[in-house]
Amino acid sequence: MLIEENYFSKENELKYVGSTQIKSFADCPAKTMAIINGEWIEEKTTALMIGSYVDAAMSETLDIFKAQNPEIFKKDGTLKSEFLQAEKICERIEKDQLFHKYISGNHQTIMTFMFDIINRKWLKYNDNEEVPKNHIPIKIKIDSFFPEKAIVDLKVVKDFQPIWNTETQRKENFVDHWNYPLQAALYQKGVEINTGKQLPFFIAAVTKEKEPDLALLSIPQDILDEKLAVIEESLPTVYSLKHNELEPYRCEHCGYCKATKVLTKIIDYRQL
Repeated sequence: MLIEENYFSKENELKYVGSTQIKSFADCPAKTMAIINGEWIEEKTTALMIGSYVDAAMSETLDIFKAQNPEIFKKDGTLKSEFLQAEKICERIEKDQLFHKYISGNHQTIMTFMFDIINRKWLKYNDNEEVPKNHIPIKIKIDSFFPEKAIVDLKVVKDFQPIWNTETQRKENFVDHWNYPLQAALYQKGVEINTGKQLPFFIAAVTKEKEPDLALLSIPQDILDEKLAVIEESLPTVYSLKHNELEPYRCEHCGYCKATKVLTKIIDYRQL
């Protein structure tokens, strides 16, 4: 059974697909498969850990988080300075009634469903059932779920300033930069398959600045529909990669590709 404690286990990462995995496959299939197979471990950065700290605090699982991550403490048992800032973020959230209301739904709600890659259909899936051939089981975990009302995801970000995209050569807001609408589209579809209701998706965003900023953001339905179409187009390839029917492409830019790169020839420096 898929629960909080085994949600990110190697077994369930291999069996299921989630929004993070879909985005990771789009960036570098080779790295993603290495992570899934336990051959590559992504570094736990302080930035990600602060976000996880706030998530845990808001979902009332902070004691478990602290026990699982002793590196956040100094030798004297007090929190490192970075995580004192996480505490300040939590305090700021608690002070804003509207923000706090939106993240006070059912915490860390797990749902499963699946996609038929042949007929391009979304279907219900019980996580202890056998997965039919040519079907991909999907998992989602919602930060704050309000049944029949809304889906809310808590995001802890550096700030709300535009971020430079090296591919498009332009600045974009953090929601587009980190492709959060793709996650939103998958969550909305998962809730719809499990409950029969298509619910609005909101991002509750808070910054890591000295004085944390807050925002409640909606994602228009037309954008969610576009991203769902992108997901549906990508899942057959993801299926083939996870079933070893395709050789995973290497991006040659990520940490995994750099660490496993094997030189085979000399190149003209202008090709670098």
